[in-house]
Amino acid sequence: MGAVSEQTTPRARVSARVAAIAESATLAVDAKAKALKAAGRPVVGFGAGEPDFPTPAYIVDAAVAAAQDPANHRYTPAAGLPALREAIAAKTLRDSGYEVSPAEVLVTNGGKQAVYQSFAALLDPGDEVLLPAPYWTTYPEAIRLAGGVPVEVFAGVDQGYLVTVEQLEAARTPRTKVLLFNSPSNPTGAVYSPEQTAEIGRWALEHGVWVVTDEIYEHLTYDHAVFTPIVRVVPELADTCVVLNGVAKTYAMTGWRVGWMIGPRDVIAAATNLQSHLTSNVANVSQRAAITALTGDLAAVEEMRTAFDRRRRTIVEMLGAIDGVEVPAPQGAFYAYPSVEGLLGCTIRGVTPRTSAELASLILDEVEVAVVPGEAFGPSGFLRLSYALADADLVEGVSRIQRLLGEAE
Repeated sequence: MGAVSEQTTPRARVSARVAAIAESATLAVDAKAKALKAAGRPVVGFGAGEPDFPTPAYIVDAAVAAAQDPANHRYTPAAGLPALREAIAAKTLRDSGYEVSPAEVLVTNGGKQAVYQSFAALLDPGDEVLLPAPYWTTYPEAIRLAGGVPVEVFAGVDQGYLVTVEQLEAARTPRTKVLLFNSPSNPTGAVYSPEQTAEIGRWALEHGVWVVTDEIYEHLTYDHAVFTPIVRVVPELADTCVVLNGVAKTYAMTGWRVGWMIGPRDVIAAATNLQSHLTSNVANVSQRAAITALTGDLAAVEEMRTAFDRRRRTIVEMLGAIDGVEVPAPQGAFYAYPSVEGLLGCTIRGVTPRTSAELASLILDEVEVAVVPGEAFGPSGFLRLSYALADADLVEGVSRIQRLLGEAE
């Protein structure tokens, strides 16, 4: 009697873990806008969080010189060039007001790698991470990839997009291990005051909750807002806190891919071990450029901040003039995050959007302006617009939105 062939269910070609990752909505919007531009369409893109300025010339010059040095053509330590780790430690003392050792620093391929590796080093399957919403689109995906469970804690326009300790405590469970803290915030531009930051830090310390704090927009604050490093105001938190940062936003170096983690030595050692298998060292030329950026003065940074502030005032004024739109003035970063809940359910050119995703699609289709819908960052009902683009483009883009949404009925 012949052998009976075994019937098996075909295996999935892509792992369930990776297939479950949501596409980066911000990058998707930016890619679509760029594709339309390449096709000759007059698209104005508010999608990507990327300064429109070139990297300062003195930093580029340092990179050119580094590329000509054969020492930079070889592998270097996975944790980063010793000189860069020392520069990050010195920069932390200068800008944040507390001391760290170079041994507590890991240089990563951009801020996103720092985000993922922090959660990978801290979380076991089922561990919960309190995630204030609206949040940057990558945070929940990195948490899930690391086996964690994101627990959203939402703060709306009425709270200035700032969560309270009471909200965090209400969301805390025995499985809570980490709080993600981001100030100044992407996507809202909200900035926690020194008092709010200290209160949240003390709460985390009291309940044994780790803090992963993303400080990449530290130099971009406006009006009377100030950046407050959570470890400076609650020094005891240093043993259960990982600080994320990078050169991308401050120095207009998004394409150079240099970020870092600062944290307790055991966590940094574990993340370094992971990175040694994942990517090894960051490109040496980029690291050399970052050393020059961090050890130089902040004059170029201040020039960019002044331009962002001017654009911030313009976009808030123009968006605020649209009926049905409510936009708190962002105090940091380079994003406006208006509520468009007052427009959902209205009819605009024969279309009745019920979600901010549908409204964003209508705006792109009708007036060729790319914005990111609130669904990418938490609940529907909002749009994110980056004002890191030329003044004339900003005015043109928001003027188109004004005309379109002014037709709502």
